Amino acid sequence: MPASQNQPKTLFQKVWEQHVVAEEEGCPAILYIDLHLIHEVTSPQAFTGLRERGLKARRPENTLATMDHSTPTDPKKLKVIDAQAAAQLDMLTANCAEFGITLYGLGNLKNGIVHVVGPERGLTQPGKTIVCGDSHTSTHGAFGALAFGIGTSEVEHVLASQCLLQTRPKTLEVRVTGKLAPGVTAKDIILALCAKIGVGGATGYVIEYTGSAIRDLSMQGRMTVCNMSIEAGARAGMIAPDEKTFEFIEGREFAPKGADWDAAVARWKQLPSDPGATYDSLVEIDAASLTPMITYGTNPGMGMGVTESTPLASAFEGSERAAYVKAMEYMGIEPGESLLGHKVDVVFIGSCTNSRIEDLRDAASVFKGRKVQGVRTLVVPGSHDIKHQAEAEGLDKIFVEAGAEWREPGCSMCIAMNGDNLEPGQYAVSTSNRNFEGRQGKGGRALLASPLTAAAAAVTGKVTDVRELLG
Repeated sequence: MPASQNQPKTLFQKVWEQHVVAEEEGCPAILYIDLHLIHEVTSPQAFTGLRERGLKARRPENTLATMDHSTPTDPKKLKVIDAQAAAQLDMLTANCAEFGITLYGLGNLKNGIVHVVGPERGLTQPGKTIVCGDSHTSTHGAFGALAFGIGTSEVEHVLASQCLLQTRPKTLEVRVTGKLAPGVTAKDIILALCAKIGVGGATGYVIEYTGSAIRDLSMQGRMTVCNMSIEAGARAGMIAPDEKTFEFIEGREFAPKGADWDAAVARWKQLPSDPGATYDSLVEIDAASLTPMITYGTNPGMGMGVTESTPLASAFEGSERAAYVKAMEYMGIEPGESLLGHKVDVVFIGSCTNSRIEDLRDAASVFKGRKVQGVRTLVVPGSHDIKHQAEAEGLDKIFVEAGAEWREPGCSMCIAMNGDNLEPGQYAVSTSNRNFEGRQGKGGRALLASPLTAAAAAVTGKVTDVRELLG
């Protein structure tokens, strides 16, 4: 139930209560949605539902569509080769035209991965409620927004009413203190959390990330952490807005201007959790103790420091042991094995988790002056804005000279579309967010890691501790 006006409130409580249209004990709340993001994969049935019911989009100006999942990224073959993908793209174009929704389609220079485009256009702002038919909508929580993925039927509900039925979640504080060592990044923080609490450890919770290590992260790093909150089972991840947040947003296309900007910042400064606010649960992580992380199994919770060895089956019980055994069989990895030196076939640097300019700069710092060692390497920017910025900084030349493929924006190998996929049995070090069986290609085996660790694998041809390459 809502906290009394006099009680200290968390960031989540403040945003939730500002958006509740109606809330009764024992029933889901009706929540107003400020921003609705859509893409081609989860929206077709929603529009069909509106059409069948004779409904219009309630507030089309509060919805933005972009093409990302099914888009080709090979600059030499900018053709959609998958018939289903082509149909999805065509349908999104037609649906947006019919219902009056702004679309950043193929060829639009504002196009990119939905969770990259929202922040860079200034649509993602503190205190907003944001939804999308995509689980990694939690990315936007890095700005102090309450952002979460929804199902296709819920996409229809939001289009029709600009509201959504939601059960109030519990709150989990993940407090990350200390300083990250060289070679350790935001991606390693969230992989360490997934390994610590498991993929179901935050089920039923909204996570608020706090602590000095979180405050030290750039906005790009904060987005990476919030992006993978869902991989720990959380409904959403949130980070309180601060001066870094305001600096990132100011001047962007849809950011408030003039007096409206001053008023917005004044509101946003009221959002951080009050002193004395309490959470339902707490997890603490010492950033200084973290090392570069890598996954070994088929979910993001099966992760370890890159210098560690995989656990033994005896470390698990019941269904967890069975899942572990199945995962290791699929991955072709032995219990108690070190992954250092393990041959790599493919490296993928991209996805809504790690395709931003900071990620590309990290990767380029490893590629510079080195050559890819027999590894197919795809570097895929998250948007046209990022692609152009990377090219202005000369990062594309570093990748190409090293022997990597510099691609067009899109989700790419994260979801194994348009030829960007692993072959059966291949191993990839991937900066994506998911590694379940077949996620990046039928029979493919994905090891999740940071852009630094992925780049290190590309230039050595094997799983490598990137700290050995950093000068």
